[in-house]
Amino acid sequence: MTMQPDSSQAVISPGDQQRRSRAIFSWYLFDWAAQPVSTLITTFVFAPFFVDYIASDPDTGTAHWGWALAAAGIIVALLSPVLGAIADAAGRRKPWIAIFSIPLITGAFMLWFGEPGASYAVWVTLIGVFLATIGAEFATVFTNAMMPSLVTPSHMGRLSGSGWAIGYFGGVVSLIILLGLLVGDPDDGKTFFGLSPLFSLDPASYEGVRAAGPLTIIWYLVFVPPLFLFTPDRPQLMPTRSAIRIGLRNLAETFRHIRRYRNVVRYLIARMIYADGLVGLFAFGGVYATSTFSWGTTEFLLFGMLVVIAAVPGAFLGGRIDDRIGSKPVIVGSLIILIIASITALSITSDRILFFIPVDPPAAGDGMFASIGERLYLLLGAIIGLVSGPLQAASRTLIIKLSPKDQITQFFGMFALSGKLTTFAAAASVAAITSITDSQRLGISTLIVFFVVGGVLLLRVDPTPRNQSD
Repeated sequence: MTMQPDSSQAVISPGDQQRRSRAIFSWYLFDWAAQPVSTLITTFVFAPFFVDYIASDPDTGTAHWGWALAAAGIIVALLSPVLGAIADAAGRRKPWIAIFSIPLITGAFMLWFGEPGASYAVWVTLIGVFLATIGAEFATVFTNAMMPSLVTPSHMGRLSGSGWAIGYFGGVVSLIILLGLLVGDPDDGKTFFGLSPLFSLDPASYEGVRAAGPLTIIWYLVFVPPLFLFTPDRPQLMPTRSAIRIGLRNLAETFRHIRRYRNVVRYLIARMIYADGLVGLFAFGGVYATSTFSWGTTEFLLFGMLVVIAAVPGAFLGGRIDDRIGSKPVIVGSLIILIIASITALSITSDRILFFIPVDPPAAGDGMFASIGERLYLLLGAIIGLVSGPLQAASRTLIIKLSPKDQITQFFGMFALSGKLTTFAAAASVAAITSITDSQRLGISTLIVFFVVGGVLLLRVDPTPRNQSD
């Protein structure tokens, strides 16, 4: 694996394979280190805990949680291009990663104090999730921008896919540790593995669930240091004050001449739309299954873990396919599979599959996932997870190929902007259509439109790498 470094990138000599391998592995570990913010805090554990036990009622809790994440998304969307432009001018990325590690750690620490019934629990939790989210998202922008210094363009898909796969796997491992060793059931005091919680965590006050914050901190502090120690950074190009002035000027220049970047802007719009659909699918896929099959918390968590576990080999293999056939075909193929899988999933009810075929509905005493409909839904969930990995990995690779090489962090900031600017759109469309039609199935079916429109717009993107205006 040879490199073609330029003056804007850190240099690893072509013959130093051991040093290069260590640098790449250390870069992978960032995805592993930061993933619990998403897996434990914003998705599987703390989000439902806040809604069901900390907030005054589920509807209010859902709204408050949504507003906290929306506020974080807006901050990330607005500031990522600005900070990226400044970082491109200054040169180094690691100081920015270190800076944004502070709100990540601070926010995660605050979650320990989200004890149900405490007068401060609501606000301390919402501020905590806000800080942890913006810390992880901003740090990711600068970590992504380090990719071109690690491998040649022909290996970029493998780098991106392997990073996503390792991140997904880290999330699964952290979730298993939390549920299996720390979270005790308030009724019998036992964890998911049937053990007493470690460190004598009190199930009655939900200390095991609240430990998601401290576990996230420990996880991050253990696994992120290799990035700072072994992954090369660019040299410092100028003092921070000058970098702020020049970076803001460069960003303004980019927007002033945005027509020069029509191709990459076209891609960012397409990605914004299909990424919204994917966020909505993850958010509502389990909800649809829960209402259709009357799943409980255990079934919901197992379904979510299945989707994430399936994404691991998907991202890993998808990155290698990306290097062989290109990022755009991987994204388009993934979108086609997502459309087919989503339509098939919506064809399932408790007593029918494929819209018309009658099957036996779930029955009490049959055990988990005993019905044909549930098993088909599990299979489709695994397929969705399998292709979501390549979709996200190839999306990250394509922005690198399309961006000017001396503005890579700035354009990764725009990439973050495209991923956050309209994340409310999918949820809003599901809510609106569900309310109008009184049909959850019709509401969720709007997500398919996001995949179709995003895919059609992507077809007009020229995937040819270019380092100048297009």
